[in-house]
Amino acid sequence: MMLSFFDQFASPVYLGTPLIALALSLPWVLFPKPSLRWTSNRLLVLQNWFLSQFTQQLFLPLGLGAHKWAALFASLMLFLISLNMLGLLPYTFTPTTQLSLNMGLAVPLWLATVLIGMRNQPTISLGHLLPEGTPTPLIPVLIIIETISLFIRPIALGVRLTANLTAGHLLIQLIATAVFVLGPIMPTVSILTAILLFLLSLLEVAVAMIQAYVFVLLLS
Repeated sequence: MMLSFFDQFASPVYLGTPLIALALSLPWVLFPKPSLRWTSNRLLVLQNWFLSQFTQQLFLPLGLGAHKWAALFASLMLFLISLNMLGLLPYTFTPTTQLSLNMGLAVPLWLATVLIGMRNQPTISLGHLLPEGTPTPLIPVLIIIETISLFIRPIALGVRLTANLTAGHLLIQLIATAVFVLGPIMPTVSILTAILLFLLSLLEVAVAMIQAYVFVLLLS
């Protein structure tokens, strides 16, 4: 009996205990920790360079007041990238394919940005609901539309990340199944399909990194 293609997105369970907490906490063990020595190893230097470049690009359009969010956004970026990348390995589980996890990240962070904006700059925050120069008859309609779009934003954040990763994993599994099925029947077609699978895997690596960057960038 063939398993469902969607079984790979089910939360792993061992001895009746869900392992989703282990899947979320394990990636942090893989990152190198700073030491008390003056010199650092190459991996730590590379990690620090990546974090500095990311935070520099992320906060270019923002003011100095938003730079206090650098540690939070950089940590979230590393967290999402590690989960997405580890999910591409065999016999692993990708927690970011779960909409509940992505919404749990998107909604509180989106709400924090909205509330902080309302507290610090209420006039500017409310001004985004009505573009400048709007004709008077369209003012009520535009305010309603902008308010709806504001509340849809966290849903779009969570669904975008879930849909992209889920679609990529499903496509990889479908093509991998075709490679094994076509192997004994049509070896040439199977080899060509395997090459396509390799290229798709490289694309998924890029998607895993880009989706994490887009998630954090849209939050900022």
